[in-house]
Amino acid sequence: MLRAFWFIPFIAGLALASLANAADAPPPAHVKGLWLTTDYPALAARAGESATVKLKLQNYDLPPQRVALSVDDVPQGWKATILGGSMPVTAAMPGSNENVALSLRVDIPAGAPAGTKRLNLRAKGSDASTDLPIDFTIGQDLPAQLSIKAKLPSLNGTPTTAFEYQFTVKNDSDKDLLVKLAAQAPRGFQSSFMEAYGTQELSSVPIEAGKDKDMKVKVTPPASVSAGDYPVTVVASAEGAKADAQMTMSISGQPKLKVSGENDRLSAQAEAGNATPITLVVSNTGSAPASDIELSGSPPSDWKVTFQPAKIDVLQPNDKRNVEALLTPSAKAVAGDYMTTFRASGKGDSTSADFRITVATSTLWGIVGVVVIAIALLVAVGAVARFGRR
Repeated sequence: MLRAFWFIPFIAGLALASLANAADAPPPAHVKGLWLTTDYPALAARAGESATVKLKLQNYDLPPQRVALSVDDVPQGWKATILGGSMPVTAAMPGSNENVALSLRVDIPAGAPAGTKRLNLRAKGSDASTDLPIDFTIGQDLPAQLSIKAKLPSLNGTPTTAFEYQFTVKNDSDKDLLVKLAAQAPRGFQSSFMEAYGTQELSSVPIEAGKDKDMKVKVTPPASVSAGDYPVTVVASAEGAKADAQMTMSISGQPKLKVSGENDRLSAQAEAGNATPITLVVSNTGSAPASDIELSGSPPSDWKVTFQPAKIDVLQPNDKRNVEALLTPSAKAVAGDYMTTFRASGKGDSTSADFRITVATSTLWGIVGVVVIAIALLVAVGAVARFGRR
């Protein structure tokens, strides 16, 4: 057992030697002074535009002091401005072991030649100073670049659904772009673009360099569309750059009922007190079968109506069925026009149609009326003949 641990004293000796060497090593040099720093000390820019560089003025172990700021070696026609809190500044005062956020805005004239120009930023305090050179390369104009990402690229609905797809357009360019939007959808489909939380329709949207914008497109299919899957492509374009996103709308069929008379007539004639057959045409102009269709009517008071058949089990798309409505006007109905509503109600849809019913009085009642009048005349003539002699 003792042989297994012969190496422990050896390892302990190495550890003590290492600690001794570390104690003899000189401590790291302490950082002290002023420093100007930036994440990007060299960048590409375009003539006729502005470039902004973010900066930090760091104070390491110095007392707070006023630090004068300036920019040297500015090319002729260029304008360099140091900004602090979005305002031009010429001095800053960082606290001990603290920093101040600054930025350098450079306005480059339109006629600036291609090449690299170096501007030197200077920060000078009472007992320390620092310089930061920044290179601007003119002439590297990167092409525009766009990308689109859809949030929910596939939606389900019916022919009456307004499909809304949300998507994000990103400007991956190094400059601001005015992005045009377009939708490629099947014929008869209507589309419109809006911001994700807006209602104003638009056809283009400005997007800053490196930024993105949430948008939505509303696509409305025609009412007569058949059930199936339909593709929609959203296209964003700007300055030769183009990006697109594929989306899909899955449309399930929907029945659409219609009630009319033969040859689309919405009128009929009937006799008071007599049952009159009226032929109704029930059709399904939708894209899915209509089932359990019940027929009903709303005639005037004291009228009666029955249907044969009273129910249609299934009516396929683009199919129609004749139904006989047996309408009986009230026996006391006065001759004239009346309105009767016939209704078809099924699963998924219902419809109605108003029919004008022209009522004529019965011939029998006309004969009775003539007889009554004739009797009245005979009575009157007899009375005159009898009492007229006196």
